[in-house]
Amino acid sequence: MSAITRELTEFVAQISYDTLPAEVGERAKLLITDMIGIALRARHDAESTPSLLASTEKLGLTNGNASVIGDAAGYTAPGAALINGTLAHSLDFDDTHASASIHPSAPIVPAALAAAEMTGAHGRDVIAGIVAGYEVQIRLSLALVPKDHYDRGFHPTATCGVFGAAAAAARVFGLSADQIANAFGICLSQAAGSMQFLVDGAWTKRFHVGYAAMSGLVAASFAGEGFKGAVDAIEGKAGFLHAYAPHPVIEHATAGLGDRYETMAIAIKPYPTCRYSHAAIDALLALREHHNIDPQEIESIEIGLPRTGWNLIGDPETDKQQPRNVVEGQFSMPFVAAVAMREGCFDWDHYANHLNNADTLALCKRVTSGVDSRAEAEFPANMSGAAKIRTRHGEFEKFVAVPKGEPDNFVTPGEAREKFDSLVSPYLSEKKRNALTAALLSLERIDDVGSLLRLTHADSSVTSKVAAHV
Repeated sequence: MSAITRELTEFVAQISYDTLPAEVGERAKLLITDMIGIALRARHDAESTPSLLASTEKLGLTNGNASVIGDAAGYTAPGAALINGTLAHSLDFDDTHASASIHPSAPIVPAALAAAEMTGAHGRDVIAGIVAGYEVQIRLSLALVPKDHYDRGFHPTATCGVFGAAAAAARVFGLSADQIANAFGICLSQAAGSMQFLVDGAWTKRFHVGYAAMSGLVAASFAGEGFKGAVDAIEGKAGFLHAYAPHPVIEHATAGLGDRYETMAIAIKPYPTCRYSHAAIDALLALREHHNIDPQEIESIEIGLPRTGWNLIGDPETDKQQPRNVVEGQFSMPFVAAVAMREGCFDWDHYANHLNNADTLALCKRVTSGVDSRAEAEFPANMSGAAKIRTRHGEFEKFVAVPKGEPDNFVTPGEAREKFDSLVSPYLSEKKRNALTAALLSLERIDDVGSLLRLTHADSSVTSKVAAHV
């Protein structure tokens, strides 16, 4: 086993809750809670969920002992990992890591939860496994150089996520470093995720994050039973870093490992849109409030982004100005700008209200975007953005270097809880929401993950929506 692979696998095998810095364990619990809230809402509201559940039933992934968030039925462990990972990414509301340009929790937490239900693992081991997964996934993306990886058409949340999911599950299983190396070798044949979904708003982005969660769980399970994976999976000649990017910086895979926790650099999203749009949304909302801007008086809006962000949410401009579905809306800077200016905020329910709204779509056509030199200078450390609004009464401009939710501009506990409640309140009563958040935020004391996940089942006293869509 080579030095890079050895260092990563030994880190995963040896990490424990008791030796984690206290703030890392606390942050992990907050990130887990955020993901649970998103997945619960997606179980009931995401338009891709009915076909996802029907497909897993057809494949025989139901009638097991593992839990899907927000669902009272039982699933097999791989099925639960697949569904939960897909749900966690279905609203594009899940956490992000700016410099790695990925969503950490969606592939990793579901794999750890499924592994815990398979083995009856304690909450402390679940937290340790999730942190191990974060550290592996994030560092692999940094080593690939995210822009280069994106330019090849890959989605790093999924391609790096399968390794993070395997690390998380392997730690929950208690595998050795040699076994984890085999798991990574198996992951090498499963790392996938194409950005082609941007062409037509396909649901595949959601699926391949869930697939990464399931594949990581499968890889760790195979390795635990002695199945051999390819050696030097990370840095070998045909290994992950060389095969998936033209100029990897291999040392980034282990830089500061065990001393600097990238977990603390994970951000919580305040808006259910592509993270590259958030700084611009922050700027727009600040200008709207400070100058009391009437959306009807807007003549034009100009948005400045880092080039990588503009490639995703600004180009081609004509297409971005006329989104046809939720996915296209999530990756449309003109659309999210128009909604933010009309509503004074941006919530999940705004997609249903605005995608076919003539006034919103008319405003979209007055929104343009381009590469901003200030945002480009901040990248990749920050996903910055600028906004310039022209109205009948004047021109207003603002640049936001660090969007809300980043570690240097992190959400408050109250804001995190407000987001959670806004997502799950249609399905859980206040009493059940309180019980669920209390359990999640004390996960290190939970010895039955299944009982915790049962708290996500829709409360019969909540009648605002029908819980099952299938």
